Amino acid sequence: MRKKIIAGNWKMHKTPAEALQLVNELKVKTVNIEKVDMVVCPPYLAILTVRAVLKETPIRVGAQNLFWENEGAYTGEISAPMLVDAGCTYVIIGHSERRQYFHETDETINRKIKKALEFRLKPIFCIGETLEQREAGQTFTVLKTQLDGGLQDIDASAMQNIIIAYEPVWAIGTGRNATPEQAQEAHQFIRSSLAEKFGRPIADELRIQYGGSVKPENVEALLSQPDVDGALVGGASLKADSFAKIIEAAEHLSKH
Repeated sequence: MRKKIIAGNWKMHKTPAEALQLVNELKVKTVNIEKVDMVVCPPYLAILTVRAVLKETPIRVGAQNLFWENEGAYTGEISAPMLVDAGCTYVIIGHSERRQYFHETDETINRKIKKALEFRLKPIFCIGETLEQREAGQTFTVLKTQLDGGLQDIDASAMQNIIIAYEPVWAIGTGRNATPEQAQEAHQFIRSSLAEKFGRPIADELRIQYGGSVKPENVEALLSQPDVDGALVGGASLKADSFAKIIEAAEHLSKH
């Protein structure tokens, strides 16, 4: 059985002081969690603060992006070695907001995934279609293109360290979320595509998160789907209460 993974993407929220308060609360609320992998991805400036609080807990720290070179004249960028040194274990790559606002492509995302793997960071690799693409019946085509592009020349043995996050763009921050059936349909397609590319045993072990307006009220229905292995949570991860409730729902399902 695949271990569920709940990750919080804080996006551009929380100063180091605010982050400190949040993770101190979260640490207390998740003390009994045993069967779920937990990750928080704060802004860069808060990573060291958050890591210091969570060091002796099961909650891991991730970053929201990285650059594909180790160092150099790349003003404003963050490298994999810097993230590792700061205590990161995971890194989000290819989020739709990066694709939309910062013009990331499948090619640049692929370079970032390879760099993360080189430094033993676990990529949370995001894919998903826009509303226009879904309404045009292009969902599976888009997902396949993004998967193939992002995972080009990635060795099958590396896939155990990669998390796929399916995030329909039309559901991110909109209050709309895919129905459990829509999520399952997309996740099943992703797993089948990965089975064709890497073999069924690897695809069956790989974890696929759902992201897009995940809340305590809808998470259990989503996580009950056979191919939904966790959640990448945005707004609801910014409050300890709501994020802990999502983690508790995953824990509850993992015990049954």
